[in-house]
Amino acid sequence: MNFIVFPGQGSQKIGMGKELSDNFSEAKQVFEEVNDALNFNLTKVMWDGSDKEISLTSNAQPALMACSIAALRVLNKITNKKLSDLTDYVCGHSLGEYTAMTATEVFSLNQCAKLLRLRGNAMQEAVPIGKGGMAALIGTNIETTKKIIDKANSYGICDIANDNSNVQVVISGDILAVEIAMKLSKDLGIKKAVLLPVSAPFHCRLMKPAQIIMEEAFKKIDFKTPIVPIIPNVDVLPENDPDKLKKNLIDQVTGTVRWRETMEFAKKLGAKKIMELGSGKVLSGIAKRMIKNIITINIETTEDFENFI
Repeated sequence: MNFIVFPGQGSQKIGMGKELSDNFSEAKQVFEEVNDALNFNLTKVMWDGSDKEISLTSNAQPALMACSIAALRVLNKITNKKLSDLTDYVCGHSLGEYTAMTATEVFSLNQCAKLLRLRGNAMQEAVPIGKGGMAALIGTNIETTKKIIDKANSYGICDIANDNSNVQVVISGDILAVEIAMKLSKDLGIKKAVLLPVSAPFHCRLMKPAQIIMEEAFKKIDFKTPIVPIIPNVDVLPENDPDKLKKNLIDQVTGTVRWRETMEFAKKLGAKKIMELGSGKVLSGIAKRMIKNIITINIETTEDFENFI
């Protein structure tokens, strides 16, 4: 039982994808297609820009997707295998779910690039800068976090954005409520609470304006049946139905990314191998901590492909 996973925001870095583009025509073609779709030289930002530029939500989201799809296209080429030959399920963390949809041919690379640019802008503009925030609670679980946010909600919106693992939960909402939750976490013995350097409070009720924008955008997209089942963030059940996949993407804007449960589902199915395609090793790191004896493979560079072969 194999899984392919696609990273989310936070895994971006300057230079990501350049080596693949320089060495594989399949990768270069992906980056050129994304640039054309956006009518914007995204690769210039990715390879020659600043950390601040690449971290802008509207840049980071399509850039991370492009890196993952480029890695997949090269993997298809060098193994001479289709996605369905390489994995039983696919899933992605937050924006990585859009990557999963592209990988499984639910919608095209061109469509995905435009959707992620729209999503990034919509999420950024949903909340005035400085009004919202996100924090990672480290050394805690979902039950303890729920107790904290129940109290913090007296000071504003505070939701669980990412249930990442059995030791890390990310909260999101009004900055005051998030800061109160961070203080409360110390009283409950939580190891660490870190305010995240994000430009907006993702995956909480404050994202409702962005959710409406994405719902409208999806009406113009013909969602197709995926060639491999996708495990969505919000309900963590293998899905093939295009209408349900669309609803999951809509709900995901304000809903919790249930990654811990995704990994528990993989464990329950007896997953033997998890392959993370694209920038970084965040998701494979979580898998290693949560699934005993799991084989994790990261594919981001030419060297990674050589090791894989």
